[in-house]
Amino acid sequence: MLRSPWSFLRRKLHCDYLFFAMSSLWKDILHNVPLIHYVAPIAVDAALLEGVLMRTKDDPNTSDVVNFAPFTLLPSPVPRGLFEQAYSVQQDFNLLVDKGSQDTEFLESTLASTIKVDEFTAQLFNIYKQVLKEGATQSLVLGINRSDYMFDHSVGDSPTLKQIEINTIAASFGGLTSRTTAVHRCILNVLGKSMEASKLLNNNPSKGIAMGIAKAWELYGSDKAAVMFLVEEAQRNIFDQRCIENELWMRNIRVIRRRFKDVFEKGSLDKDNRLHIDGEEIAVVYYRDGYVPNNYNKQNWEARLLLEKSRAVKCPDIATQLAGTKKVQQELTRPGVLERFLPPEAAVQLRATFAGLYSLEMDEEGNKMVAMAIADPDRFVLKPQREGGGNNLYGDELKQALEKIKDSPERTSYILMDKIKPLPTLNYLLRAHSPLKMAECVSELGIFGAYVRQGQELVVNKHVGHLLRTKAVEHADGGVAAGVAVLDTPYVI
Repeated sequence: MLRSPWSFLRRKLHCDYLFFAMSSLWKDILHNVPLIHYVAPIAVDAALLEGVLMRTKDDPNTSDVVNFAPFTLLPSPVPRGLFEQAYSVQQDFNLLVDKGSQDTEFLESTLASTIKVDEFTAQLFNIYKQVLKEGATQSLVLGINRSDYMFDHSVGDSPTLKQIEINTIAASFGGLTSRTTAVHRCILNVLGKSMEASKLLNNNPSKGIAMGIAKAWELYGSDKAAVMFLVEEAQRNIFDQRCIENELWMRNIRVIRRRFKDVFEKGSLDKDNRLHIDGEEIAVVYYRDGYVPNNYNKQNWEARLLLEKSRAVKCPDIATQLAGTKKVQQELTRPGVLERFLPPEAAVQLRATFAGLYSLEMDEEGNKMVAMAIADPDRFVLKPQREGGGNNLYGDELKQALEKIKDSPERTSYILMDKIKPLPTLNYLLRAHSPLKMAECVSELGIFGAYVRQGQELVVNKHVGHLLRTKAVEHADGGVAAGVAVLDTPYVI
């Protein structure tokens, strides 16, 4: 079908406007240095007032001294169409993760080569198989995930939404981002931008996440049972978790915080596989730990197995954690695989958000991709089966890593992804004890999803809010917890 020249012109004008709007937003403020130095301390105080906080690196387990969590001085531009697209596919992503986690044959075949060379994934898979063999003790499944995107300007005139990854365990910052919008509203009002401040969208993922946990707790069927947050040894990001915890307390749901060590030493199952810790029955285990290898030692693996065998609702259960691995994400991009789990229309919409993802299996296709990446390393990102940020390889590091393992099965523990090329914007990134300077930045949009399945019935399936993180362009990888990105608020244009 021939496109009208007017349609082409309209599209080009729209793209030109979008480019201009994104590149010129807050231009009158950003270059006014005295104004920036005036408003930055007000912004920091607003963050402290709103509770956008983290514990310090020196004292991660006490709140005697805290810092504001890093954030942008001004909200960052996000194209409305891409923002709405990200929200529109989240319920289908929830469904995809849940369906994939239930398909044993799919998980086994997809991860077969990975578990031979990646010990962490293999340990998770061994627990999965053991629990599967003994039989599931709980038909309730709770999923809380976050699908992350960037806005790609590498092809054509219009930016496109491209998924970076989906996080199925310990997806963080739903709490702090619920409070960041108020900080940016305050800043814009102080700057005389009250109309712009009124356009910032309300956002409360902590409430939506708590809703999912509360529904699972309710369906568990014991009002005396508690929700257990399974937390790390170092708890710098406790305030993010407290936002969700407080939402549960307001629903009269008891919350306790325990570590793997506590589960190993004090956890037990009764004859009905009900989980008890310190004499309390646990209805829901909400993981904020257990997503990277250094979260585990021998005792912690035993504790994870105990939790998986229990009747408590796990968020996530181990099958859902496996469904969120990079290898599964790559497999889902293959032709026809999405249709295994979703209706055709939903598959089309999700596939439109996929970046190019490539297998590094020990076959002709894998050999071809290794050669392409070594020849043109700046075109790709090399991703291991890890969560938490700061794990990916780029440029020369990617090339050196692949040259080292190109003939080894070790390469199958990675996937290759097309490098996304977003349009940089200008902003100030506010961090405690850091100089105030303007930086070229890129942003990553995350959409939180929550679902609850009882048997085969999906009783909850919702998108529950968003997270925008922004970092300086010189940093290729890393999130807020890793000390690279900062919290942000989308200014939808």
